[in-house]
Amino acid sequence: MRTKKVKRVKFLKGEKFMFFLIVFLGLIVMPSAWVYTKALLSESNIELERIKKKINKQNNANEALGMQIDELASIDNIQDIASKSGLSYNNSNIKTIGE
Repeated sequence: MRTKKVKRVKFLKGEKFMFFLIVFLGLIVMPSAWVYTKALLSESNIELERIKKKINKQNNANEALGMQIDELASIDNIQDIASKSGLSYNNSNIKTIGE
């Protein structure tokens, strides 16, 4: 019975280094980079939510101030302040300025 000789493939130094580098990148660097990018994404999303809350808060404040402006600029309020100051309300003296 004949026995076949199995030929072993010999790697060159450069090939061994490349194989080690590919394994190292695949097992160590890529998962670490994935976790790092997920952490950055999570941090960015948290900051985005903070900014959205600030924007909503500012919009609510702007809306409240707009209502206060409308209330102070109402005809009833103007007539009340004019009468308290001893002035009379004369509609013919009022000029409207268009924007």
